[in-house]
Amino acid sequence: MTFKGINKVYFLGIGGIGMSALARWFRHEGYPVAGYDKTPSPLTEELEGEGMLISYEDRVDSMPVDFTTAPEEVLVVWTPAIPRDSVLLNFFQAHYTLKKRSEVLGMITKDFYTIAVAGTHGKTSTSSLVAHLLKSAGKPVAAFLGGITQNYQSNLILPGKTKEQVLVVVEADEFDRSFLRLHPNEAVVTSADPDHLDIYGDEATILEGFRDFIRLVDKRGKLYIQSHALFRLGEDLEAKATQREYGLRSTGIHAENVIAKPGIFQFDYIGPKAQISGLELHIPGFHNVENALVAIAIAVDHGATPEQIREGIRTFRGVKRRFEIHSTEEGKVYIDDYAHHPEEIKACLSSVRAMYPMQRLTVIFQPHLYTRTRDFAEGFSESLSLADEVVLLDIYPARELPIAGVTSEMLMEGIQAGKKILIKKDQVMEYLKESQPEVLVTMGAGDIDRLVPGIAAWEKSRAILKKE
Repeated sequence: MTFKGINKVYFLGIGGIGMSALARWFRHEGYPVAGYDKTPSPLTEELEGEGMLISYEDRVDSMPVDFTTAPEEVLVVWTPAIPRDSVLLNFFQAHYTLKKRSEVLGMITKDFYTIAVAGTHGKTSTSSLVAHLLKSAGKPVAAFLGGITQNYQSNLILPGKTKEQVLVVVEADEFDRSFLRLHPNEAVVTSADPDHLDIYGDEATILEGFRDFIRLVDKRGKLYIQSHALFRLGEDLEAKATQREYGLRSTGIHAENVIAKPGIFQFDYIGPKAQISGLELHIPGFHNVENALVAIAIAVDHGATPEQIREGIRTFRGVKRRFEIHSTEEGKVYIDDYAHHPEEIKACLSSVRAMYPMQRLTVIFQPHLYTRTRDFAEGFSESLSLADEVVLLDIYPARELPIAGVTSEMLMEGIQAGKKILIKKDQVMEYLKESQPEVLVTMGAGDIDRLVPGIAAWEKSRAILKKE
């Protein structure tokens, strides 16, 4: 893969999960890669270990010198998460060729057979499942993912040397209308709930964005759409591709005999080309069974056998921070999840309830974005009420400035849990030691993940103490 006249690539926001996958792709293709991010993270440390030069200062003189001598030979990839007043962004806009991450992903995948997975939630787990099932069935797969897969310990999967047609799996991100820059041969729509209203303005506009994405799918390809998403978008989608509905209770591709057990969900797959019984999915959750349904349908369409499907489902280990089980020792359960939308929270907590119906459920939630908290306050309160105990942290602002009157406290009144409390992030460990939760779930898309290693280590230590 080459970009004419480009000899180096610089990433403005290189630590983002989508940006880092592209950075890894360019590094694999032989380009010198450098970048900037606001703060170091385990992911940026990995990128540096892979040979990328990363600065954490928003200054022009922080760039490697050889990226400044011939601006016309440097491609700068940036993300809208970078503030408009960034020194580096304004410098690059004046002197360099800039392209958004979505533009570059569209350029890379344009000449490949592309399977694009869209949805306001579910797309990371689903795209990772699709990639894993195809790869475990021996198909040549490249995948640009929005999370770190446990099987491959990366957000980039490469096909290796092959003369076969490479299948590219990508997340089709609706934020900033990025998915409209892709060229999908096949597409999945996992959900179409209102989100990113700071970008779209209202629910009707985001739904039209999804309809625009659907119209991009090649007429010789397929569109897989989840039942509720189809209901929300309407039957008349003007899709050129063959349309297939899926869902737990769909009349199309669906599951039967779903059984929830601690750490595992069993189910039967029922589809137009295959029926596969007794599947064992080791990433629990009713929503993950639904994600698996469409991944199986795609793999079957590309020639995977029932035996390969069975093994692929059994061996899939999920994505970091997507219903990631850290501890089940001595009945002390700890699960971490990226959920940051009311529907995601509902799906996760409903599944935890099914797995551990007799144990007390505690959730620690960090809201993400002031606008999202404001727009969906009632939904957040309702979903969090599925827990016995709710611990709220302050809102993680990400790219936003504070909004007057919008705080985590505004969710408290609507939460119907038996116990609810608002604390600071640095008080979490002390609170856990006092409360001794039975089943603990941490949730959020901000920096709550920085707490996860410490909580997991504490859970392990108290299980050991109990044994002694």
